Amino acid sequence: MTDVREVTCRPLQTRPLWIFVGIGAAGAILAVARVAYRGELLDVWLGLGLFFALLGIAFLYAVTVRVSADAFGLHSRTLLRRRSVPWHDLADLRVYVQYGKNGQEIRRVSVLLRNGRKRRLPLPLSGSAGDRADFDAELEALRALHRRYGDPESSHVPVISYRTAGRGSTLPLCLCVLLLAGAGLAAWFVPIVESEKRAWQSAAPCTAETPAAERGECLTAVPAVIASTEVGKGKQRSWLYFADGRPLERLSVSKEGAQGFRPGDKVELTVWRRQVREVTGEHHVWREHFPGAGEVAVIAAVCALGAGYPGSLALLRRRGRRLAADEVLPSALPFAGALVGTALWLLPLCYLHPTNLLASPVAVMWAAAGSLATLGLFTWAWHATRVRTPSAAAATETTQESPAEEVFLSARFLEHTDYNPHGFGTHIVIGGGPPAVTPHPGPGRFAAKPIPAHRLAVTDVRRARGDDGDSIPRSWHIAELDDVGKPVRLAAAPADLIHIIRALDAAKTPAHNASPEP
Repeated sequence: MTDVREVTCRPLQTRPLWIFVGIGAAGAILAVARVAYRGELLDVWLGLGLFFALLGIAFLYAVTVRVSADAFGLHSRTLLRRRSVPWHDLADLRVYVQYGKNGQEIRRVSVLLRNGRKRRLPLPLSGSAGDRADFDAELEALRALHRRYGDPESSHVPVISYRTAGRGSTLPLCLCVLLLAGAGLAAWFVPIVESEKRAWQSAAPCTAETPAAERGECLTAVPAVIASTEVGKGKQRSWLYFADGRPLERLSVSKEGAQGFRPGDKVELTVWRRQVREVTGEHHVWREHFPGAGEVAVIAAVCALGAGYPGSLALLRRRGRRLAADEVLPSALPFAGALVGTALWLLPLCYLHPTNLLASPVAVMWAAAGSLATLGLFTWAWHATRVRTPSAAAATETTQESPAEEVFLSARFLEHTDYNPHGFGTHIVIGGGPPAVTPHPGPGRFAAKPIPAHRLAVTDVRRARGDDGDSIPRSWHIAELDDVGKPVRLAAAPADLIHIIRALDAAKTPAHNASPEP
């Protein structure tokens, strides 16, 4: 790939695309012919022809996509636009990872310009493991041309995924704003709902002296006869139908309400504010449910707490803005735990005291104690999600001798090696013998593979990146090792990784310091 001088990326399979383009052209001809001969704009065949025509345009767009690169720069062509970027304006080529409905990885190439702008290329594209090799080969060819004619910022391929610092925070911020708006709207309805419920509870029956203008605020009794009932299935609505359509044809009720009445039952309808609020029969009574202020306040609190999680995601991305774009950010689960802990005291408080929080000393003490607990939880979450660099992790670790007994540490080599065949290892055991890879957390060295420490040399210790995969925790660090010219990555928690590196150094020291026999 280092000798490549020109690269052209095309769709992998163009024949099926051209077939659909032909079907679209036939649909367009059908639509035009239908309008010409029949003159009707509302026709089944016309709609079918337009549908296939639009489908053909979409496939025509896909089949005409081209991305090429030469000594002058990177060029992309679609059905409606052509773009060219010279190599000196191109800062880096990255891999942008999206996830489909079934969890499959969709990989595209993202371009970073010198002015900081980003855009994604239509090709190359990888939607499954089967075309991953072709995608990697085309990307490496593009990067080879960039190295020859430009100045890339990174020596490796940056992979941008949902876990990395380079992913945008627009979606979490939008979701946070929407949930906060929903919380504010629900909170605005709390006094309105409380006022309506109290008005219903205090409403009195209408009398002959009640003015016509005020009859909507009193209770009016209207006789009726049940003609039939309809019990909805699942989430479908249930209905009561009235004989002769009097005083109305049907009324939506709960499932239990529809099951409690029978055809022919004589009932009395209670009308309040021009709506039927109650149906009273000889054996059953249905009343419309009026939500209380506590229920609406709980909805407002749930929306506000729900906005906290996407807000914490945006906060973590803001906090890691100085990291490399492909470095993995800490997990937001500590903030989620703080939000759950807040919900344990906030939701009952909102339900029991939706409008009179300051009027109750118990509620004030409850809110004060809960606020202190929330402050402590978020302080812990802020500390737990700090970005811990390898140098800072090493500074906090004290030098210790190798343990005399076996200690199993959760760690794994990311490459297939003779001591980690097919990535079977999940732990590394140190102490009580040479370091070894095991597929279990112990005890005992069953199925252990000794690590040839004398072959390994540590070249770098770094934070996890997007190209390390999603199988390792976000908080782990990566040790890049040289295994006789072959690069090997070892992943573990920062403290465990330091202990493993020290154990590997201690295991190869006797071999290096052994004096030759006379």
